[in-house]
Amino acid sequence: MAGFWGKRKQQALELEAQDATLAQRAKSALVAADERVRVTADELDFAEAELGREATNDLSEALAAVKQHLAEAFQLNQLNHDEIPDTAEELRMRNARIVQLCDWAEDLLDERLSALSDTIARARRAPEIIAGVRADVTRLRARIPHARETIERLAARYAPEALARVEENAGQADQLLGFAEHSAGVAERRREAGQREQANLALEAATESVRRAATLLDAVETFEVEALRAEATLAAIVEDSRGDLEVAVNEPRTPAVVEAMTELRAALAALPPAGVNTDPFTQLSRLRDANTGLDAAIAAARERAARPIPPLEHVHHAIDDADRQLAIAGDVIAGHRGWIGADARTRLAEAERVRIDLDRFLGAPAATVSVIGEDHREQSMTMARRVAHLAGEALQLAQRDIDNSRPQGPDQWGGGWGGGGRRGGGNDLMGGILGGLVIGSVLDGIFD
Repeated sequence: MAGFWGKRKQQALELEAQDATLAQRAKSALVAADERVRVTADELDFAEAELGREATNDLSEALAAVKQHLAEAFQLNQLNHDEIPDTAEELRMRNARIVQLCDWAEDLLDERLSALSDTIARARRAPEIIAGVRADVTRLRARIPHARETIERLAARYAPEALARVEENAGQADQLLGFAEHSAGVAERRREAGQREQANLALEAATESVRRAATLLDAVETFEVEALRAEATLAAIVEDSRGDLEVAVNEPRTPAVVEAMTELRAALAALPPAGVNTDPFTQLSRLRDANTGLDAAIAAARERAARPIPPLEHVHHAIDDADRQLAIAGDVIAGHRGWIGADARTRLAEAERVRIDLDRFLGAPAATVSVIGEDHREQSMTMARRVAHLAGEALQLAQRDIDNSRPQGPDQWGGGWGGGGRRGGGNDLMGGILGGLVIGSVLDGIFD
């Protein structure tokens, strides 16, 4: 009998190990497939510019189909991490489906890209593109001093933790632009030598580096605008929270309501006084979570009809806050794609999905809806807060991935490379730059 139970235990342990392996494979497949979609989208834009829409129609249709099925994969991964407990069988089936969808997506894109590769290689106007890269490098380099000045100015107003997401953008953009110039030179030399495939890959690296540099510099300007919006939104949410506390006093004093009121009062009390450098994003997140917690506690303590209808302006504030959180998270993930894992990408994809659902619920883009009926306000606010919460989680997870991948000491883009091949301990920033590129063998000589 003891042998029977020992065998059952061993089988259970083996199944648990297999499930853990499958879960990790599903996450890796999500990251690879999502990055492949992004790279293919860039390739499609380039091919359309060179060949026209008709020649690239098959690839365009394949990419649309892949995006649709990848959205299902992200939603399955979100279900794996929501608050509803899952059985081992449910997790196993979802992870297997995620792997299946991602493998299918990559196989389909491989097939369609392969059919176009020869035509694209013949049609590319490499000299014009290289000239465009160099012109973009010159234009973007002129923006770097202004970006540095902006960051210095922001440092006098905002706390270091608020600036953490953009404080290194100017330096990283400068490195990316240097890498773009170098890659453009490699592309010229390889093309002159008749090595067309490697020349094209090097040129892709150059154009991608320029695009990323522009994204990082744009993010500095966006941060300044979004920080001001966050401060304005914070004032509105403070007023909303105080109103909620006044309402909550007359609600049934259940333990959940009392605890939620205490948390919201603590969040309000933690707001810094005037003249102190602040982190409006963190303050908004804490206040928003506390506000949402109080709403949930009140909802559980009274009948739906007894709850007040949210004022229209509060609904608009919630939607504005959701859009701001979504924009910031999207900028950070787009600017550091090679470093971002499956969890942050999943939260962002789920936030984008809920945001689209909000537009559908209102029957028009939420940002353009000036009047929201009383029957729709509460649901609209709940969905907007859900978007903001998911986007905030995506940003936190993305920042964690960036911090874990960032080099520990000062280094330049060329510090870990040289000669004619790869070196151990390559620069992590260049790993991030190349994370989304299919460079292949060109890495063996790209730094010649």
